[in-house]
Amino acid sequence: MSESGPLIGEPLALDLVNTRPVAGDLLTTPGHLRAWLGSQADRFTDAWDLRDAEFTAADLAAVRDLRERTARVLDHVRAGTRPPAADLEALNQAQRAAPAVGALSWNGEAITAARRRDGTPGSRLTTWLAEAVAGLLVNPDVAKIRQCEAADCVMLFLPAHPRRRWCSAARCGNRVRVARHYQRRKTV
Repeated sequence: MSESGPLIGEPLALDLVNTRPVAGDLLTTPGHLRAWLGSQADRFTDAWDLRDAEFTAADLAAVRDLRERTARVLDHVRAGTRPPAADLEALNQAQRAAPAVGALSWNGEAITAARRRDGTPGSRLTTWLAEAVAGLLVNPDVAKIRQCEAADCVMLFLPAHPRRRWCSAARCGNRVRVARHYQRRKTV
């Protein structure tokens, strides 16, 4: 994993929020959005039809707006305070943007039903991400979300172990340990 690459492997909503590290923004073009979605390919079971979709600047803006609202709501939830009603309503609106419908078809032997989303690829993506955000926000574990303890990191993570302190042992943990070692050697 590179220092500048996205941090992935957390709940999808946190991976989305983590696309805005201290230095820069990982979602500045539709191409960046597509690359980030590629890094999330194993999570595409419900959104398989988005893998090859082309996204517009408006789609990117909708995802970035969703990301910012998610970050604000998470800040409030982590602090135990009421999130802004406008942000909650925007998250609700995003979930309704591409409704799921049952599509019936004949497979040669029987009628089958599959859940499909109406709407453009961008609205389907935003809905899919908003549903992931909603799933995280109603999960009791949301209160356990932490920010990385490295001084120059803003990444969020849901610790699997209560003693976890860094977003990534390879990324921030190693950097902090090396700095600590250097300080000890310098003072000896």
